[in-house]
Amino acid sequence: MVGAVGVAAVAFWLLRGRSAQTDLHRIPGQSVLLITIDTLRADALSVYGGPASTPALDRLANEGVRFDFAHAHAVLTLPSHVSILTGEYPFQHGVRENSGYRVAPNARTAATLFKDAGYDTAAFVGAFPVHSRYGLNAGFDVYDDRFGETRAPTEFVMPERPATEVVRLARAWISSRGSRSPATSNQQPGRPWFMWVHVFDPHAPYRPPPPFDTQYASRPYYGEVAATDAALAPLLDDVRGASRPALVIVTGDHGEALGDHGEESHGLFAYESTLRIPLIIAELASTSSSRDTPTGELSHVAARHVDLLPTMLEAAGQMVPADLPGRSLLSAGERRSNAPRTSYFEAMAGMLNRGWAPLSGVIVERGKYIDLPIAERYDLAADPDEKRNLSGQSPDRDRTLAAALREYRAPLPGQRRAETPEALAELRALGYVSGSAAARTKYTEADDPKRLIDLDAAIHTAVEAFGARRIADAVQIYERVIARRPDMAIAYRHLAFVQWERGDVSAALKTLQRAVAAGVTETSVVTQLGEYLAETGEPGKAIEMLQPLAKDPNADADTLNALGIALARGGRRDEARRVFERVLAVNPDSSIPLENLGVLALERGDIAAARGHLERAVNVDPRSSRAHADLGVVALKSGDRQAAVAAWQEAVRLDPTNYDALYNLGTTIARGGDMNTARPYLEQFLRTAPPAFYAKDLREIENILRRD
Repeated sequence: MVGAVGVAAVAFWLLRGRSAQTDLHRIPGQSVLLITIDTLRADALSVYGGPASTPALDRLANEGVRFDFAHAHAVLTLPSHVSILTGEYPFQHGVRENSGYRVAPNARTAATLFKDAGYDTAAFVGAFPVHSRYGLNAGFDVYDDRFGETRAPTEFVMPERPATEVVRLARAWISSRGSRSPATSNQQPGRPWFMWVHVFDPHAPYRPPPPFDTQYASRPYYGEVAATDAALAPLLDDVRGASRPALVIVTGDHGEALGDHGEESHGLFAYESTLRIPLIIAELASTSSSRDTPTGELSHVAARHVDLLPTMLEAAGQMVPADLPGRSLLSAGERRSNAPRTSYFEAMAGMLNRGWAPLSGVIVERGKYIDLPIAERYDLAADPDEKRNLSGQSPDRDRTLAAALREYRAPLPGQRRAETPEALAELRALGYVSGSAAARTKYTEADDPKRLIDLDAAIHTAVEAFGARRIADAVQIYERVIARRPDMAIAYRHLAFVQWERGDVSAALKTLQRAVAAGVTETSVVTQLGEYLAETGEPGKAIEMLQPLAKDPNADADTLNALGIALARGGRRDEARRVFERVLAVNPDSSIPLENLGVLALERGDIAAARGHLERAVNVDPRSSRAHADLGVVALKSGDRQAAVAAWQEAVRLDPTNYDALYNLGTTIARGGDMNTARPYLEQFLRTAPPAFYAKDLREIENILRRD
């Protein structure tokens, strides 16, 4: 019987783990270092038998405990990290995707608990999905999410903050925790600390630095993993040399498919390539090297992300909240226990972004069940690569695992918040293709992600084609997706955006109208259509379309901003101002309503008010090309031509497709008599500005260049 084989395999693995044991101690006041490595497959590290050379993490495993059957509960960065820090499953903490969700303001996290216990707390994170805007910063004295130089929202590649930079900042912070006595040169321990270090490097695109780029030329993902290991080595050495002991936990937030089961990256499926993660726990101090555990401990217990918070708290001598679903892994008895450790998991991006069936599942011992219209069950002991779907072969076993999943009573995701265009652009730049889709009462086999995974690949290919300026290719791909899946809102929205950007206004409007006619009436589609109507001289139609949506007290920011623009275009400026102020009251961290209020002030000739709004916008978002461009207009109207030129230069640097700024920059410099400086800007405008929007301006630029 399948069930009997699964139990026997578990017993064998548990017995096999008794060859070595590492002591992990409950030490009140010891420091805690949590390291999360984004997109790290369990089988990537050399200590797990993987192809990436990882001597630093291999050494750490030999000093502590390595878990070979550890799992995440989500396959995306934000929800997975929230589970790690709160000790809760996604349906408990409520963060179900990378966009549209926030950690509750009163959430209990590792940082808030350690802060309440008198610890210094700090986080150094490497990428946008764990930005402080999502609420993970609560309880941290320092939350460093400065990701370095960023690019315009229209670009599809965003520079990452490399692990070396994150580690440099973390080491400096640790160094500042203690002091050295001049007489003894001994470091005196300061207060205990809890620190979270998040490194993003293994995430796509895979671009390992030298020498790993050449060493792993044919396998760049593993080059990124090896480079990350090298970057972490000095941080681990610092902790080893500290006078205060520290518990160190290293894990991945999720894995990477690398083509397994047809998935290139992660987020849509929850197979082991993206759900199983490495987990290493060690206790380090200046005496670490003297321990008689040269090979470390290998544990086969079913470890989970929800177990990490109880483990950290127990190790530091803190009370573990009784309502946490996880169990501490600190004691050797727990790591060898035969008690079942069931784990819930989910992948909701397909449902939320594409209208596909939601995916949830459960792991019980080595049995895995995935609840989809085409159900899946695997025996991970005998089939770790999940090649043989056993669903239907043993109905009793199917029912047992399905019942275990039902016991969680996990609801489907609730309504998401709308993200700002900048946030969506940054997530897109990191490879997350987001959209919106209405929940259904029933999903069929046609909605199963296994039947639709090639459409996801097509969407990503279209995004890449657009980013490479292969516009015709992108249009064709989106049209094919729509033909096959007429309810896929993201395809309509992307196609309309591409058409709009290349100046085919009529096609963009028809695409969105076609979506509505096909029954795709999601707010994002209607908002985009209303925005385009307002920009093309039909604000009345846009207002009629958007006002009913704006009556919702929870109307999203994009809808309200679009309505405000339509009202302004229709001459109803007081109403527009009230709408923008409503957006600002809900989202004071957004530069968009401030920019819009600044434009309204400019239109009524209130230069002082315009400057105030726009300077606030730049403070909120220094990367806003539009805010800098409008400040250039304010400067020119104030008689400061030099400041205007500087503002427009910054706007164009941030976004080369800000054609208004580019036009103002080139023509203003030209009128000042410096054609040598003006010419590159004028030629760039002539070369790139879409004629559908700038026909008159293009003719003017041609005349200026011809006269020169």
